[in-house]
Amino acid sequence: MIIIITPDEFKSVSEAAREDGRAPDEIRPLKIEAGILERADGSSYLELGGNKILVAVYGPREAQIKKLQRPDRAVIRCRYNMAPFSVEERKRPGPDRRSVEISKITAEALRPALILEKFPRSVIDVFIEVLEAEGGTRCAGITAASVALADAGMPMKDMVVACAAGKVNGKIVLDLSEEEDKRGEADMPVAILPRNKEITLLQSDGNLTQEEFEEALDLAIKGCLKINKVQKEALKRKYGE
Repeated sequence: MIIIITPDEFKSVSEAAREDGRAPDEIRPLKIEAGILERADGSSYLELGGNKILVAVYGPREAQIKKLQRPDRAVIRCRYNMAPFSVEERKRPGPDRRSVEISKITAEALRPALILEKFPRSVIDVFIEVLEAEGGTRCAGITAASVALADAGMPMKDMVVACAAGKVNGKIVLDLSEEEDKRGEADMPVAILPRNKEITLLQSDGNLTQEEFEEALDLAIKGCLKINKVQKEALKRKYGE
């Protein structure tokens, strides 16, 4: 049997598919596991495409440093770290400006979901270790951290889930790979509380028109809702229905 594709049909197929074969609104293969570290209060492991991320949560526990204490609530601290072997060219060990920035925005993205008033003068530590990186690690880290916090038994209003959309070759696409991020014209990481779609993180790097911004935001939120189902499935496997 011979299948003939006309030039117009070939154009539509080539525009619909990306270099890795995904459709514009398709996320990379995703796997999430909850509670994999015995010595942490909560933990998770996430694979998204070539990303491999491990998260450990400790607390809530009394803040030993008095200047960190808040009399009315707990404080959440996040440490995002990329292992030296996580990227193709060996990364210098230790924090850099990018990891400090991502640590800060991760804490800010997670904070609205947590009922911190239940634990005054306490601290919650979230450690995000990127074992392998392949684009979109900040969104993957936020998503995994939310599962680890739930695994730790933290009272939460909702999960937090993150996903990015962006513009590649003039097209709005979901969940940019590392190569797409490097070559693309724009990248927009978004984190939400799925129940009411409240946005807890919105960043934009690159040039988007008003219409493209709205399209990318809508696509990122749809991606978040897809990922949230995998978060819930991971917790159900650990704790049952």
